[in-house]
Amino acid sequence: MKLALGTVQFGMDYGIRGQCRPKESEAVRMLEFAVEHGIDNIDTADAYGCAEEIVGTFLKKSPVPREKLTLISKLLPHSLDDVPEERYFSVIRTGVLRTLERMRTDYLDVFLFHTAEYVFDPAKLDALAGLKREGLVRATGVSVYEVEEARAGILNPAVDFLQMPCSICDQRMERAGIFELAARHGTRIHTRSAFLQGLLLMTEEEVPEFLKRARPMVTEIQRFCHARHLSPVEVALGYVRRLAPAVSHLVFGVDYMEQLKEDIQLFERPVDIESLEELGRKFTDLEADIVMPSLWKRAGK
Repeated sequence: MKLALGTVQFGMDYGIRGQCRPKESEAVRMLEFAVEHGIDNIDTADAYGCAEEIVGTFLKKSPVPREKLTLISKLLPHSLDDVPEERYFSVIRTGVLRTLERMRTDYLDVFLFHTAEYVFDPAKLDALAGLKREGLVRATGVSVYEVEEARAGILNPAVDFLQMPCSICDQRMERAGIFELAARHGTRIHTRSAFLQGLLLMTEEEVPEFLKRARPMVTEIQRFCHARHLSPVEVALGYVRRLAPAVSHLVFGVDYMEQLKEDIQLFERPVDIESLEELGRKFTDLEADIVMPSLWKRAGK
């Protein structure tokens, strides 16, 4: 398994821990550092504020040949809502061309629907796959949230690639056999949310009131780390890393350079798998609104 650098923090305020969006120059330096240290997958999206433009600025400056990088982006969410089927391809093509212009490249390695429910619509998936015939993208797929969405994508031959959540506290895909199914069908899998937007890196006192039901989970992770002289970052990354080779890449995001350096270093550090799985068994029955940030009901919103 390898790391893929997510860029949502570069383009907008994101997460519940810190939310210190870096300046563009710092974001570009982090992209440069990541690539210099072996990260060749960059994940972005139209919905991530100015992130695609920042990736484009990096690509213009970078001496690394374009073919050495894997660039992944996503169509603006709900772009095909209320669009007649005969216009699906036109709308998708316009979206990817705008992304290519912002990213200063002439093709994407992967282009995804950012609207998970589109995975159930064969006509939309076929229209998306049509981009490959024009050489605009090399592979297509969907960013999903739920087990049934992932299963539908794997079983549709128009889907090459899926991105999905997975963490030590969100084991839904693993327990449903999604990774084994994907391996059998040759579907490439990237996972995201290993840190649950930073929740798993907090102390109990740092957890916001609207997530107070997650405090026992956070305390359990802190206790485990203290007993074994580990950091929560090692635990979060190590748990997902054990899913290789069915999962090829773990998408992670950072707010500042030292965090990036730490994540790269700790990702390579081995953690005892049996102890990680023992800890994971304590979190098998967590409710979805705790482990899925999209369901969090933040105070005042």
